[in-house]
Amino acid sequence: MSQVQYRNQEIQGLNIFYREAGLPGNPTLLLLHGWPSSSHMFRDLIPKLADRFHVIAPDYPGFGYSDAPSPAEFKYTFDNLSLIIEKLLDKLSIEKVSLYMQDYGGPVGFRLAVRKPQLIRAMIVQNAVAHQEGLAESLQPLRDYWKDRSAKNEEVVRGFLSKDTTVFQYTHGAGYPERISPDSYHFDQARLDRPGNDQIQLELFYDYKSNPEQYDQWQSYLQTHRPPMLIAWGKNDPFFTVAGAEALQRDNPNATLKLLNAGHFALEEASDEIAACIHALADRVQAQSHSFSQSV
Repeated sequence: MSQVQYRNQEIQGLNIFYREAGLPGNPTLLLLHGWPSSSHMFRDLIPKLADRFHVIAPDYPGFGYSDAPSPAEFKYTFDNLSLIIEKLLDKLSIEKVSLYMQDYGGPVGFRLAVRKPQLIRAMIVQNAVAHQEGLAESLQPLRDYWKDRSAKNEEVVRGFLSKDTTVFQYTHGAGYPERISPDSYHFDQARLDRPGNDQIQLELFYDYKSNPEQYDQWQSYLQTHRPPMLIAWGKNDPFFTVAGAEALQRDNPNATLKLLNAGHFALEEASDEIAACIHALADRVQAQSHSFSQSV
C-alpha cells in the first residue's frame, strides 16, 4: 500500500503528473505543493500516510513533471491551476478529499473549497496563508510588482528565481538543517531553470495579487464550514508569519495549531511529526463521523 505509483492524466490537453499511493477505497488525501516545488516535496510523507489514506499528489502545470506550456498557450493563474486540479479529481472519480495545502497549495486548495465545499472532508494547512497578516515584509518586492509590472520591479522579483533564493527557502530557519536533503532544492532549481520557465513563474508572481483579494472568501469558508483542521506551521518561515497561522485558527475554532521548529518547507525536517498529527486528525474525523452515524 505504501508503494508509490507514478501516473499521468490528460487534463484539457495537458499531461498532468501525479504520485499515488494507498488503497483507492480509503479516504483520499490530496497533497497540494508549494512554490517552487512539486509533488517531490511529499516524497517522505506519502509512505507514512499510505496505510490509512488514498494519497494523490499532483504537479501543477509548469511544475515538476507536468506539462509546462508557454504563457501564450496556457494562462497561468491560480484560478486555472485550481480548475486543473478539480478536473483531475473529476477524472479520477474522487468526490471527497482531505486537503493538504502548502504555500501555493493554499490558493489552489481554498479556491477548490469555496467552489465545492461538499468536496472537503478535512484540511491540513502547512505554511499557507489566508490573511494579510500572514504575509511577511520579505514579500514586499511582490507587492511592488503587483502595483507596477515595470521592468525595474520585474528585475527585482526575478531574484526569487535564483538558486540562492531556492536554497534559502529550504534552509532558513531550519531547526534541523542536517535533515534537509540537497535533492529538494537542486530538483526545484533544475525545473526553474528550464528555458522559458521564468516567464511562467513571473505570470504566477503577478497573479498572486488575486489571492489577497479573495482572502475574505476563504475566511468566510472557514468561519461558516469549520472543517476539521490541522495547522502545522514551520514557525521560522521567513515569508509566512506565525500570525497568519493564528489567524486561521481564529477563523476556525475546530483547528489544531502545531508550531514546529522549522522553516518554510517544514516537511523536509519534520515529516514524522506532521504525519503523526495527520493521523491524530484522521482519528478525530473518524470519531466525529461515528458519533454522527450513531445519532441518526
